[in-house]
Amino acid sequence: MDTGTHVVMGLALGGLATLDPAFSESSAATCVLISVMVGSQAPDIDTILKLKNNAVYIRNHRGITHSIPAVLLWPVLISGLMHQFFPEVNFLHLWLWTFLAVFLHVFVDIFNAYGTQALRPFSAKWLALGVINTFDPFIFGMHIVGLILWAIGADPGYTFLAIYAVLVAYYIFRFMERRVVYRRVLIMIPDATEIIISPTLKFHQWKIAVMNKHQFFVGRSLNRKVEILDQFNRVEVPQTPVIEAAKKDSNLAAFLSFSPVYRWEADEFDDYYEVRFIDLRYRSKDYYPFVAVVQLDRDLNIKTSYTGWIFSEKKLRKKLEIIPN
Repeated sequence: MDTGTHVVMGLALGGLATLDPAFSESSAATCVLISVMVGSQAPDIDTILKLKNNAVYIRNHRGITHSIPAVLLWPVLISGLMHQFFPEVNFLHLWLWTFLAVFLHVFVDIFNAYGTQALRPFSAKWLALGVINTFDPFIFGMHIVGLILWAIGADPGYTFLAIYAVLVAYYIFRFMERRVVYRRVLIMIPDATEIIISPTLKFHQWKIAVMNKHQFFVGRSLNRKVEILDQFNRVEVPQTPVIEAAKKDSNLAAFLSFSPVYRWEADEFDDYYEVRFIDLRYRSKDYYPFVAVVQLDRDLNIKTSYTGWIFSEKKLRKKLEIIPN
């Protein structure tokens, strides 16, 4: 989920913790609120990697910091530190609530299209259920409603207990909606070998990317009606010298480690080659914004490269710092 949602979830867990008799005192309630707030944000500490470059960020975001060892380690570190400032607080209860905050952060991230590597170190596979958008207005809005009710005097524990019961039902309903879309895609493309369905900000709209043995299909579902917008022939990536040299670039390597469905292009210009890989999951207004581009000179030395989100060819060229011929 996005940072804002993780923040309000941390506050909500602080409200739920008031149901625990161990935090009946004001100082204990303050301690657990701070602890669950930090725990709700801790796994996303790897966001700082974006300051280095997109390749490092893509390869590592929601990786080791969302792994099984991290989920176990974060609560120990956070609750242990907080216990130094609030030694009177029951450590076991503090650890349990902090663990719940960290666990829920990783757990809800699995429901996004981006997903996490939550099974590391046992598996590097990305777990991405594609049911909830990274920012879901309903989930965020329900938390805001709960916080407002808390602010005007409602019992925070029972308020958020009721809200979370509603959200569980909401998640189940989203699964059911996605299942309907999946079945309709399968009717339309019965020989599909992989179907990727991604949620959007709009409740009844989904993005769709499908593969069979020979083609890629890109489409959308609006109000349960499936529409195919683009089709591409599947062409195996050739093992040419240009492609093999481009694959050594860190930006392209990061893209390939993350993207499960993409097409490629290789172009030759007067004094350089350009290799482009295009993720098909994120079509937006006739454009595919998540790409990896590598430009090489005639001796196959990498001149420049880029991977990430870009929404126009002009901006991409600016990122590459090369004016096209």
